[in-house]
Amino acid sequence: MARKISFINYKGGVGKTSLIVNVASCLAKAGKRVLLFDFDTQSNASIWLLRLERWNKINNSSEGAVYSIFEPGTVRVKDLIIKDVVEDKNGDKLLPGLDLVPTTFNLVDLEAEFQGKPGCPPYLMFQQQLAEVEDNYDFILFDCPPNILRASQCGVFCSNEIYVPANPDALSLIGFTLLVEKLVKFHRLSASFRTAEMGAPALVNGIIFNSIKANVDIEVPKMRMQLRMNQFRTVKRVAQNAKIFNTQIRDAMVVRRAVTLGLPVILVGQEAEQEDNVAQDYRDAVTELMNHSS
Repeated sequence: MARKISFINYKGGVGKTSLIVNVASCLAKAGKRVLLFDFDTQSNASIWLLRLERWNKINNSSEGAVYSIFEPGTVRVKDLIIKDVVEDKNGDKLLPGLDLVPTTFNLVDLEAEFQGKPGCPPYLMFQQQLAEVEDNYDFILFDCPPNILRASQCGVFCSNEIYVPANPDALSLIGFTLLVEKLVKFHRLSASFRTAEMGAPALVNGIIFNSIKANVDIEVPKMRMQLRMNQFRTVKRVAQNAKIFNTQIRDAMVVRRAVTLGLPVILVGQEAEQEDNVAQDYRDAVTELMNHSS
């Protein structure tokens, strides 16, 4: 059974997309079958992995992106999966095992214009279609925007685990706190649609400090985050095994270079090794992730 994981924090700008893209890539490099869903209207993960030229074709055609499954017609999740998404400019596959369901800017219509069927919210529609493909994967990852609106709800409803990318600052702590409060409300709202096969609603399983600048002391922010997590654990609002990851992802220019190249950091090459080996940070985070679950 696939591990289904949402990456989300109510604070934006925490490097969520860089974290999920590189975690997904390291999982695939380790031989896992990975499906990444981009549920963030900004489309950063899709543009990164497809490169702008390939993504523009989808954006301009209004077909092939995740919003298509919510429009009238016969398009389903299984029709949107781009297999082995990472390619070089000649179309040669560079990272077998990493598949993508992309998004485009029209996903914003899910929040504003989508009507849907009475009694069948978007997250239920999505869950029913995801069930058709999830057995093909070891990991299914959801890149969620910083809210619990309709797009995020699709990922959160289907997930078994939630991980929170964070920076060592007060706003990340506030974002984590707000996320937990919103999750409680959403789980109550969606409870009647859950089946026994889906298991319990996903809670926060971990916090990953990400994009840490050089010479920044994170011990005090980490202590405050740990205190808040302990408080939530006491009232069972996070998973009982929830933790702050030992791995801390450093900020490095190679991450921005990787975006420009349309490659995950592990495929950029020697630059990653020269910049304090941030590629190893991602590998270490993946090792922790594989050893830690709900």
